[in-house]
Amino acid sequence: MDRRTTISSGRRHLACAVAGFRKSEEEEKMKPIHPDVQIGHVHLKVSDLERSIAFYRDVLGFELTQRYGHQAAFLSAGGYHHHIGLNTWESQGGSPPQPRATGLYHLAILYPTRAELADALRRLVKAGISLEGASDHGVSEALYLRDPDGNGVELYWDRPKEQWPRTPDGGVNMVTYPLDVEALLKESTTDSSRVPA
Repeated sequence: MDRRTTISSGRRHLACAVAGFRKSEEEEKMKPIHPDVQIGHVHLKVSDLERSIAFYRDVLGFELTQRYGHQAAFLSAGGYHHHIGLNTWESQGGSPPQPRATGLYHLAILYPTRAELADALRRLVKAGISLEGASDHGVSEALYLRDPDGNGVELYWDRPKEQWPRTPDGGVNMVTYPLDVEALLKESTTDSSRVPA
């Protein structure tokens, strides 16, 4: 068997394997993603690293886990390696995203309880940061604002699944109603050490 025959045979074998894989892939298309899969972190291009660290660390309360000089930083909650990445590699001194451009609509930060969301709201009030919106979505309560670079940020907590509004056929029925921000501010954390001084 010469080299050309061997290559041709190898190509046929590869083509058969790929065809079999594609058929298997098509069958897999109907299979949903594993239920434990999560979105692990968001990585943002920012124009001023120190200003962004001050927002995500000093206002929202994330911990700085690692820095790469004056160009990048990672922040997290609870000791995770990072939930938020910030960098200026391509954006140092850059301008905010244009209103009608594609890209990030917002990043969403999930709080474990309504009291912790109230704590986040108190942090924003103390820092003089305005809200763009506050909504009750039935499944969750959410606060909407902008970070220093104009990126949309949602702070929210999820109600227990058994309290989620449902359609007649059992599907999730999210809504958008105004959130009572004054009532949320009255929500207190059970651990007073969690409330910012």
